[in-house]
Amino acid sequence: MSTAVIIGAGSGLSASVARKLAERGYDLVLAARDIAKLDELATATSATCIEMDGSNPADVRTLFADLPSDLRVAMYNPSARQRGPLVELDPETVRKAVEVTAFGSFLLGQEAAKCMLNNTPINGCRGTILFTGASAGIKGFAQSAPFAMGKFAQRGLAQSMSRELHPKGVHVAWVNIDGGISNPDRPERTDDGSDKMLNPDAIADGYLQLIDQHRSAWSHELTLRPWVESF
Repeated sequence: MSTAVIIGAGSGLSASVARKLAERGYDLVLAARDIAKLDELATATSATCIEMDGSNPADVRTLFADLPSDLRVAMYNPSARQRGPLVELDPETVRKAVEVTAFGSFLLGQEAAKCMLNNTPINGCRGTILFTGASAGIKGFAQSAPFAMGKFAQRGLAQSMSRELHPKGVHVAWVNIDGGISNPDRPERTDDGSDKMLNPDAIADGYLQLIDQHRSAWSHELTLRPWVESF
C-alpha cells in the first residue's frame, strides 16, 4: 500500500482526486480545518481525516509523521484571497492569505520531500507532489493583490522544487486551474451543460496523468482551462 495526502480536502476538486486515488488502492489521508464536511467522502474512500491548519508548521509535521505507509502522492489545495483596492487592504489579512496559499505550500512540499526521498523508486519515481495553482500565478489581476502574491510564490516554489527534486526522483508539478470549477454543493458553481466551468473529475484526470508520467517526460507545470476561457 502507498499513501496519498491531500491538504485542503473538500467537496470539489480534492474530492474528485481522492475518489480516483482510492480506486487505485491508496491509503488516503484527507486534511482540512473542518473535517465534519468530509464524512461522506471519507466513508466512500476509506480515508483517514485529520483536522489541521495547513499553514501551521507543527500541524503539518504531525500529519506527515503519522502516515500509514510510504507517501507517494501529496497535494496542496488551499488558497486564500482578500479582494479590494490596494490602499484599503488590511495588512494582517493579507499576511494570512499569503501564509495559507504560499507558506502552507512550502510546508507540505518540505515534509513530503523528506518522506519521498526515502522511498524506493517505482519506475524511477519516488513520489509526486502537486500544487493547485491558478491563473493568478501567471498574471496579477486588479484588486486581487494578495491572491496574486500567494499564487506567484507558490508557482516559484514549485519551479524551484522541480529543479532540485526531479534529479532525485521526486516529481513536482504546479497546475494552473484557469477558470471556475463546477461544484454541485455550490449553486453559483452549477454547470448548465455548456462546459463553461472546469469539471472536477476532468481536472482530477489531469492530476493522475501527472502522477503517471514517465520520468523521461515529466511536466513541472500544467494549465487546464475550459474551451471558452480567454488567455
